[in-house]
Amino acid sequence: MRKSNRVKQSGRVKRPRAMNRPASGGNGAAKGNGTVILTEELKKYYFLGAETVQAVRGVDMVVQRGEFLAIMGPSGSGKSTFMNLIGCLDTPTGGDYWLNGRKVSELSDDQLARVRNRDIGFVFQTFNLLPRASSLHNVELPLIYAGVSARERRRRACEKLELVGLGDRMDHKPPELSGGQRQRVAIARALVNDPALLLADEPTGNLDSVTSREIVAILTALNQAGQTIVLVTHEPDIAAAASRQVHLNDGLVERDFANLEART
Repeated sequence: MRKSNRVKQSGRVKRPRAMNRPASGGNGAAKGNGTVILTEELKKYYFLGAETVQAVRGVDMVVQRGEFLAIMGPSGSGKSTFMNLIGCLDTPTGGDYWLNGRKVSELSDDQLARVRNRDIGFVFQTFNLLPRASSLHNVELPLIYAGVSARERRRRACEKLELVGLGDRMDHKPPELSGGQRQRVAIARALVNDPALLLADEPTGNLDSVTSREIVAILTALNQAGQTIVLVTHEPDIAAAASRQVHLNDGLVERDFANLEART
């Protein structure tokens, strides 16, 4: 019988043989060849009259394909600004950024929009779902923007909803779903274009502890199946699921270490 790739309610996934994971390297890593994120002296300054706010002050980072990285830091550390930069939601003041082998730090707004649609899947704290649209239609949205045919959109959206355990909730609208189910829909939407990077910004911030563990289990299962994930969080127990943690403070990397006790 054919094996399913569906993520069960426990968050576990039946998956193909695990990929070989390259270890994290320094910034001598090739701009490609398995490197999903490479930043060199990345900076973001805000100019407020006579005052300059240095939100990100020169961050060097490499994220290899298949890594699960958690970014942490206190309020004002620069983690949200850095997330906006690597998510191509904002442009840097200085430095360089390569995403999936392409230099994106100098692209136009229109070019960045295409990169976001093709290469990055976003999961937000507030879900950002259309309240009057079904789960299926919410997941289809990135494919509509990408110009994918209706039949192919439906096939791929159904596949991703099955993957996160919502095959029986495709016609439900967000108000008819629990918080955890809404976040599952958001994860399915983030995956529907098979992105190089899944970027999750405080994905458990609006969930209770039990549901948070379920969402983390899904992210862990996706990573074990080969998905590159960057998770931004302020919660140490959520970051504990990642195989690597980067702590930012005052716009700089304070610590960057492998999490040898990551939950599996």
